[in-house]
Amino acid sequence: MKELFIKEINRKKVSTLAEADHLLETQTVTNSIDTINWKDFSYLPNVKFRIGHVKNEIWLKFYVSEKHILARETKTNGEVYKDSCVEFFISVDNNNYYNFEFSCIGTIHLAHGESRNNRKFVDPAIVEKIKIVSSLGNQPFEEKSGNFEWEMMIRIPLNCFAFDNLKSLSELKATANFYKCGDETSKPHYITWNPIGVENPDYHRPVFFGKVEFE
Repeated sequence: MKELFIKEINRKKVSTLAEADHLLETQTVTNSIDTINWKDFSYLPNVKFRIGHVKNEIWLKFYVSEKHILARETKTNGEVYKDSCVEFFISVDNNNYYNFEFSCIGTIHLAHGESRNNRKFVDPAIVEKIKIVSSLGNQPFEEKSGNFEWEMMIRIPLNCFAFDNLKSLSELKATANFYKCGDETSKPHYITWNPIGVENPDYHRPVFFGKVEFE
């Protein structure tokens, strides 16, 4: 099981998204999402991420290099996993977990529960408090093929953990996994940070989350 230490970002004032991006770049290290768990899906885009926190927000940045990009979904809590998508699943109580899913144009899906079934959506009004910017912009498009590199900077406020009474991220011990997928791209793929030991692609397996500790 992988372990990840999530650094508290040193900042002097409230940061804009661009300033947060710069602080994250200068104060954290990159981690790779590079595990192929299912041999039928062998395509491996190059995916890295940085993560940090400022007590009441998670700062997360993804870096993706891939052959096919797709962005059809525009509805909050829609089917973003069918597009070029990066994901962050986290459990703060060792029972239920949140699935933060982000399409390459910043469409967000966020739900909560203990398994794939019977998940509860986080209210879109809360989800839309997440600040996000993608180098691909925010307008939908059909699949493009070639060699694409894109980045996405994300700020997740504490109130997105709507089913938990979190006061601060400081010293929080949790479990999590990070993913890249693209179910309806020309090269469907399911790559993970921490390995998943089941027969078929399934990200909703909290038993295979890695350990994360917030500074």
